[in-house]
Amino acid sequence: MGQANDSIAARRIRGVLDENSFVELGAWVTARNTDFNLTAEKTPSDGVVTGYGTIDGKLVYLYSQDPRVLGGSVGEMHAKKIGRIYEMAMKMGAPVIGLIDCAGLRLEEAGDALNAFGELYRCQAAANGVVPQIQAIYGGCGGSMAVSAAMADFTFMETAEGRLFLHVPNALSGSGASTADTASAVFQSEESGIADFVGTAEEIAEGIRSLVRLLPASFEDDLSYESCEDSLNRLVPEIAALDQSERLAAISDDGFVIEPGKGFGASVTTAFIRLNGCTVGAVAVASDAVCWRGVEKASRFVRFCDAFQIPILTLAEASGFRKDLSSERHLAKKAASLIFAYASATVPKVTLFTGETYGLAYNLFAPKTVSDVVLAWPAAKLSLMEAGDAVKIMYAKELENTENKADFYQEKVDAYTALQSDVKSAARRGYVDDIIDAQLTRKRVIAAFEMLFTKSESISVRKHGTI
Repeated sequence: MGQANDSIAARRIRGVLDENSFVELGAWVTARNTDFNLTAEKTPSDGVVTGYGTIDGKLVYLYSQDPRVLGGSVGEMHAKKIGRIYEMAMKMGAPVIGLIDCAGLRLEEAGDALNAFGELYRCQAAANGVVPQIQAIYGGCGGSMAVSAAMADFTFMETAEGRLFLHVPNALSGSGASTADTASAVFQSEESGIADFVGTAEEIAEGIRSLVRLLPASFEDDLSYESCEDSLNRLVPEIAALDQSERLAAISDDGFVIEPGKGFGASVTTAFIRLNGCTVGAVAVASDAVCWRGVEKASRFVRFCDAFQIPILTLAEASGFRKDLSSERHLAKKAASLIFAYASATVPKVTLFTGETYGLAYNLFAPKTVSDVVLAWPAAKLSLMEAGDAVKIMYAKELENTENKADFYQEKVDAYTALQSDVKSAARRGYVDDIIDAQLTRKRVIAAFEMLFTKSESISVRKHGTI
């Protein structure tokens, strides 16, 4: 590993990779700028260790910033080294992992540093949807580097020392250590949604390894399959009593679940599971108050899965949306984005309705119009609105003038449920392909994805969508 063998940056790399698999590239590179007496500074590897190695035998490319060299700041040569890693990763079809501990732009290089960040952004944009991009924030990640973290597919953040910010917290009104510490892992995971995972340095290293194991190496070279020891016909008798995230674990091979963005938009769960050894992206909702953050998280997750040929499973049970000013500001736009993401996705899509799903929520979470196979449990109800609310609107005058209001109301509710809300009504109209016993969920979902394994679909000719 040359000059960087004992640096903190190199140690972080070794903590992620298979033992003795790292090969460093560009170890002899140093800063070449001479302004502000920069030549007097020792800049080994120009503050970033770059190279390649393996995780469970899978090739990955990495860069790791060294905070002891000019604070890990990004300058011309620093960025060029990272860019070279991106170029190689895209050629070879392998993930890029960035381990971030950075003081931001290198002030001594000014214009060169600005251009360097532009080159880094260009590389990330070029690699988007081509190879998975993972970043882990161990220390500082401020200013322009925060945008780089937001451009990654998945971002980890060290709980105690990780600091991610566009503007330093004390420059913001209402932010600070005693109020809303906007640079903290808690804020960036729960409020901004940039940090998909938080934990200790050791947990981050293992989390990166787990994520790389299940993800495809690139959009066209899928190494995300593994042998399945779990029974494909295993019944799940307790599944109906579980919440949606627990249901995902119950049907997944040996209970395997990785849930990015767990702290952001908790009304919707996004997770990777395995079914018959295959990586599947799952979106699960069970709420009468779906929030816009959850919808945004689902939209981004669906787009990622589609880009990397990962099948999508949706578990839907949503009867309404959160009603507040924040939702009114954001929800319609976020809902449009999720509908577009599902409609544009060409990967195999299976939807399971597990309970009451009404109105916009029905069309938002992959109904028959965009999904290949739609299943439902017997207790599911699919309709424009809850039967009682519909009856109050449809029979407002009758309810006002009827003597026995309770009996009349219940009679109409039962009739509306049978004709419009009951899952059998949806199945008769072709909106549900089959009504299944809940305990058969794992077996039937696996069978659906196996049938869809060779799916090939193209979308209408256009440059790209705009939603």
